[in-house]
Amino acid sequence: MSRDVGYRAMAHKLTQMITQPQRIIWSFSLAITMLAMAACGSNPPGKAAAPSASPGDRAAIIALDQVGEPYRYGGNSPGGFDCSGLVQYSYSRAGYSTPRTTGQLWSAVKTVDRHQLRAGDLLFFSIEGKMSHVGLYVGERRFVHAPQSGRSVSIESLDAPFYKAAFIRAGRLY
Repeated sequence: MSRDVGYRAMAHKLTQMITQPQRIIWSFSLAITMLAMAACGSNPPGKAAAPSASPGDRAAIIALDQVGEPYRYGGNSPGGFDCSGLVQYSYSRAGYSTPRTTGQLWSAVKTVDRHQLRAGDLLFFSIEGKMSHVGLYVGERRFVHAPQSGRSVSIESLDAPFYKAAFIRAGRLY
């Protein structure tokens, strides 16, 4: 799969999401960013095709497709996800095996500076004083996660006061 195919898939997913009013502005800005990135990655005639989309790009697209699925403790399928189950499912469907629990994911990643984040990077948060939550970065300082019982998989901003204060570290699996 070329990088252009990955961007087209992400652009298609964002187009589907535009029908949800709370995401119109974010979806539009991410779509514009993705189109700009695709244009920057265009190959002159006679040049080799761009490398295939990274596991993180593919996992981010898959995780975005789960928005609206219910939270379920221990869940790792579209019938219900917990936070690490969403990460495991998304990476598994992207062809990359990951550990199952938040603690195992913490140990498996290489730390990434918050200013160097790429789609698919994992974000770890301290909830009630301990590292206990993980989300998947999707770009534009946003991430997708399965928050807690009674809620659904959703997109949040790293700049939201709660997540800004709770953020501990980011890491890359690949």
